[in-house]
Amino acid sequence: MKKWILALTLAGGVLGLSACNGASSEKVAETKAGDVSQEELYNVMKDKFGEQALQQLVYEKVLSKKYKVTDKELDEKMQQLKKDLGANFEMTLQQYGYKSEEDLKKTMKLGMLQEKAAMENIKVTDKELKDYFENTYKKQIKARHILVEDEAKANEVKAKLDAGEKFEDVSNTYSTDQAAKAAGGDLGWFGPDAQMDEDFLKAAFALKANEISAPVKSQFGYHIIEVTETRENASFDKVKKDLEKELKSSQLTSEKINEIMQKELKDADVKIKDKDLKDALNLGTAAQ
Repeated sequence: MKKWILALTLAGGVLGLSACNGASSEKVAETKAGDVSQEELYNVMKDKFGEQALQQLVYEKVLSKKYKVTDKELDEKMQQLKKDLGANFEMTLQQYGYKSEEDLKKTMKLGMLQEKAAMENIKVTDKELKDYFENTYKKQIKARHILVEDEAKANEVKAKLDAGEKFEDVSNTYSTDQAAKAAGGDLGWFGPDAQMDEDFLKAAFALKANEISAPVKSQFGYHIIEVTETRENASFDKVKKDLEKELKSSQLTSEKINEIMQKELKDADVKIKDKDLKDALNLGTAAQ
């Protein structure tokens, strides 16, 4: 998941404010010292979270008119988020004030709508696609690893893999990399210029597909690495659509999202009627 969309998803849990819209004098709490009305609650929430909440509500209204996010797409993105966060998923939900996965999905949907708007507005040429294919895409590998603290433990792990034990099972038992461990050690696709330890990259790119390394020392400990796929024989025409999506995605930044959102808001002729919230659409994206 792109860093900006993950940040938006985790930072944006204030949409519940809309439930207090049309606030009245109806009581939400009673005490011997006095009651708390729905209107009082709404005003406090408006002061604290009003601008961010209104921004998100307007964004979703405007974007939903032009772009669609299906339940399937939302479920797939949720599964990716769970993979990214691993064992920290439930704790993260609580940390950012989400009551449930369904609560989180409301904000995640907005991030996906912004992503679709941005992807449609970013243009790439055939030359850019071919250059990306030759210089980056074809050089990528997909790998997984098991990270342990010392060489003796790494040799023990390698012996178990050589004896036929499943990589994901051994990873689950031994690996200290909690994020990768949650995905069976999978690190996804990356190139030789990835922001990883240099010794790790050198060892990984020396492997052939389905080959498992000897223990590799890095600044983090000792790794056992397996390359599961390479792209060196990929056909440009076959992967062109994937390339276009990947290249556009690589250009997404908070600044780009802001620029595109301002265009969408202008096209929708949005006007803020509440003078207390007049600056709500000048906040930038929640990912910043």
